[in-house]
Amino acid sequence: MDAEEILGLVADMETDRVERKQSIGNGDRVCEAICAFANDLPNHRAPGLVAIGVEDDGRPTGLAIDDDLLLRLGAFRDNGKIYPFPSITVDRLIMDGTAIVVVVVEPSLSPPVQFRGRTMIRVGPRRAIATPEEEARLSERRRQAAVPFDARSLASPSLADLNLDRFTTELVPQLVAPEVLAENQRSVEHQLASLRFTDPSGVPTPTGLLLSGRDPLAWLPGAFVQFLRLDGTTLDAPVLSVHRLTSPLPDLIRELEEVLRAHVETAVAFVGPEREERCASVPFEALQQIVRNAVMHRTYEATNAPVRVTWFDDRVEVQSPGGPYGLVDASNFGQPGITDYRNPTLAGVLAQLGFVQRFGVGLQAAQARLSQNGNPPLEFQPTTTFVNVIARLLP
Repeated sequence: MDAEEILGLVADMETDRVERKQSIGNGDRVCEAICAFANDLPNHRAPGLVAIGVEDDGRPTGLAIDDDLLLRLGAFRDNGKIYPFPSITVDRLIMDGTAIVVVVVEPSLSPPVQFRGRTMIRVGPRRAIATPEEEARLSERRRQAAVPFDARSLASPSLADLNLDRFTTELVPQLVAPEVLAENQRSVEHQLASLRFTDPSGVPTPTGLLLSGRDPLAWLPGAFVQFLRLDGTTLDAPVLSVHRLTSPLPDLIRELEEVLRAHVETAVAFVGPEREERCASVPFEALQQIVRNAVMHRTYEATNAPVRVTWFDDRVEVQSPGGPYGLVDASNFGQPGITDYRNPTLAGVLAQLGFVQRFGVGLQAAQARLSQNGNPPLEFQPTTTFVNVIARLLP
């Protein structure tokens, strides 16, 4: 869409393709509008527009448009509240001599898109929460769409391969808004499809198997973590500890972090005659970010390779199957602000479960924590088939 077409739609009356807002507010209403346009329930197959700094009658408000506002709007794409991630652009345009901002939202190829567990849609000029029947219509569209591997159905598993008790009692309350649960109109099968744990016909997806599968490795044989502690600096050094972690991902991440905590060593430093400080050889928080990043962004498709965490005397190496993906390549890997998502559905669910605080900053957070502790910066070794991240230990 060019600027003239966008401004023409914004100036016209609000429809199921346009929503006007005087300001960004706390952002939740904007996120709901983005979610609704991404779902495109009327099936326009055309972008929806969220116009910021525009009165209900179509006149610009004169809202101050600065870089902070544009960055904040752009961050709604992958802030963890909307999943799968919507495709949006943020444009600063001039309307009647006054600046406004328009968020252009492309229809999703993998609906339903949800905001904090709610499937938002447009009903004429207003937003609404989708009914079970409307969610089913959106889910049905995924059959013919190109969807990422983590949301595709696999050939052989069935509902019997999912732990439905775990799904309903542990996962659903964290993934679905309380008022939606209170309606009590959605069957377990409907909830599974809506959250992409199954495809619309009820066949489990990799996301479903990884998060609530009875035996994820039966269908995704590389979906485990191998931890190795060595007494030396080379792979042929004596082995001190071995762990093979094979649980569904929420449990696997927690188990791995307990293993890491047990191996983080502290050193005592004296500053002045009375003050004593303890300094970890490597801060746990940095390792936590690295391993969560590895589990979330690795490839689970057509590989038997696990995530490998190898603890040497002088460093910790975390090797993740699958090279850089999408916008990320070997030349820009680890640079702030450059990110892409091989497993967007899985990433969205892990964020709602609390394993991701903010997308796109995990490695930067690890770098900052290492710097605070006095460790050298992370070292990155991206290849076409795997990524190796190295955290150096303090002596």
